[in-house]
Amino acid sequence: MASSLLQRISEGEGLHLDFKYAVTDSKKIARSLAAFANTSGGSLLLGVKDNGRIAGVNSDEEYYMIETAAQVFCKPEVPFDVKRWEVNGKVVLEIIIAESTRKPHSAPDKEGKPTTYIRIADENIKVGYLHAKYLRQSCSKPRPVSFGNRHQQLVDLLTATGPLSFTKIWKKQQLSTKEAERLVLDLLSINVIKIESTHEQSRFSIVESD
Repeated sequence: MASSLLQRISEGEGLHLDFKYAVTDSKKIARSLAAFANTSGGSLLLGVKDNGRIAGVNSDEEYYMIETAAQVFCKPEVPFDVKRWEVNGKVVLEIIIAESTRKPHSAPDKEGKPTTYIRIADENIKVGYLHAKYLRQSCSKPRPVSFGNRHQQLVDLLTATGPLSFTKIWKKQQLSTKEAERLVLDLLSINVIKIESTHEQSRFSIVESD
């Protein structure tokens, strides 16, 4: 029923929902598809303005643009499903993206460079190579971690200081970037620390126990 769609639209954009008035640039749409796939999935509603007003779309033309975004500009390709809604004689296309098991997916940034995006609240955020490695690791079989003194020193540092960027971690610990990267990925894999990214940078902090 269209009423369920209208209810979702009334709740606004968020982690799992994005509105697009129209698709004019497949590269730009690819960022949304990749971000949803890299995070926890979501839906792109085509034919809905930012304020929630339904404008409608040409379903055939819009579908082609989405297909191009998913298959040509997302690397690897992002699978999607489509649901067609009719509201007051206007068509809304819902592009449904599941959380991927093939992370990370990249999409072109404004300069055309392949970039990894994630979804935070109602935004697509670009993240760096270490976050991309973490996404890839999260889709792989868990690897054993031999917790040692270096791991404990990093845990102690983050406990004392709070969230730190990767640059500050390897400088404060006087580690090579390669060694710091290994330690960070180890602790992420066993859920001792977590990564939080914004437009500015990624920071690492201790996972608080319940």
